[in-house]
Amino acid sequence: MQKRTLGKDLEVSAIGLGCMSMTFAYGPAGEKSEMIQMIRTAYEKGVTFFDTAEAYGPLANEELVGEALEPIRDKVIIATKFGFDIDPETGKRGIGTNSRPEHIKAAANACLKRLRTDHIDLLYQHRVDPNVPIEDVAGAVKELITEGKVKHFGLSEAGVGSIRKAHAVQPVTALQSEYSLFWRGPETDVLPVLEELGIGFVPFSPLGAGFLTGQIDENTKFDDSDFRNHVPRFSPEARKANMLLVHAVRAAAERKGVTPAQFALAWLLAQKPWIVPIPGTKKTARMEENVGAAGVVLTADELKQIEEATSKLSLEGARLPEAMLKMTGI
Repeated sequence: MQKRTLGKDLEVSAIGLGCMSMTFAYGPAGEKSEMIQMIRTAYEKGVTFFDTAEAYGPLANEELVGEALEPIRDKVIIATKFGFDIDPETGKRGIGTNSRPEHIKAAANACLKRLRTDHIDLLYQHRVDPNVPIEDVAGAVKELITEGKVKHFGLSEAGVGSIRKAHAVQPVTALQSEYSLFWRGPETDVLPVLEELGIGFVPFSPLGAGFLTGQIDENTKFDDSDFRNHVPRFSPEARKANMLLVHAVRAAAERKGVTPAQFALAWLLAQKPWIVPIPGTKKTARMEENVGAAGVVLTADELKQIEEATSKLSLEGARLPEAMLKMTGI
């Protein structure tokens, strides 16, 4: 697979693997041995960039990723995240964010144990903490970098002000935030700042939480534990209204001779050379389909056609529940 560079020198596969859904948020967790095998198969297919977080589970996702990647640890890049009050022993999660410097350091040490490694390649602040100056957060991660426990610093769902302030203390290697044809919010303010500062971008939900695959419509029933039940953009009414976008992507994919998911991922890759999407799945076949998007190159005419077909669409529903939106800077 082709490689891309985040920040100054973090080289990763052009498409990574988001591991969250294997234990968290999208219905029941996958069977552990199957998830481990899928992660290792992803590596065999060229994926070297694996994304997890202490909050996914909580804790269970890091444990899964750590076990899966232990035999090939020196050949892969592991990204994880801190920023919530989570008991490292019980996994019980408190309310709100926690990025106090002492908590960051304790969380990082616990992450290292679960990931079965002596260093974290990319450590993100999961959400900006309104109660802790971002400069203090960057300073704490800088100390972890000095100690060799962390290699690179990242932010997730941070706004441009936080990005600039953090970057001035400790260079930010990557920002992770939602971005896809289903939600293009970062284009206005965030992407120009990342380009200016030389920061890579890692889009999560690059397939619109599954909507852009064309496998979801207004009649789709989600498992009771699936977070999409609480997302305004995934209400049956919003899904029905937003099918115009799916139709446009499907038509473009058919003309290209690829799947809708591959087209949507190729579109992201075409936006900037420093964008690395991290689609997630519990199905090996879907993972292999997503990885195949790395070889899809969209022409200028194809990009123009999808822009003309989608840019004027008015999509229904907020991308996240109101409480979660308040925790983002975008």
